[in-house]
Amino acid sequence: MPPLKPNHISPTDEEDAAITAAAMADPDTFHPTEENLARLSQIKPYRIRVRGRPIGSGQKQQLTVRFDTDVVTAFRTLGKGWQTKMNNALKDWLLHNDPSKL
Repeated sequence: MPPLKPNHISPTDEEDAAITAAAMADPDTFHPTEENLARLSQIKPYRIRVRGRPIGSGQKQQLTVRFDTDVVTAFRTLGKGWQTKMNNALKDWLLHNDPSKL
């Protein structure tokens, strides 16, 4: 348990019992039953989302390159994932062309 603040005043046992009784009497308090617990155990747990950029494949290299505005505009009109589509177009070009003959 973390350390308490210097001016902290803990409730007495009687006050603590009264607070607990009031919470248990509250109609909004969740009282788990065997049926509820069984149903909850079948729910798929939430996937924890990690902040930041996802880990890449490690097979790409970041660089700065300049393209004509009309080329970039054409790919950007394709929407989300336009950079991947541009990469795939360059890969396709490499399959059908020999860059050493340019």
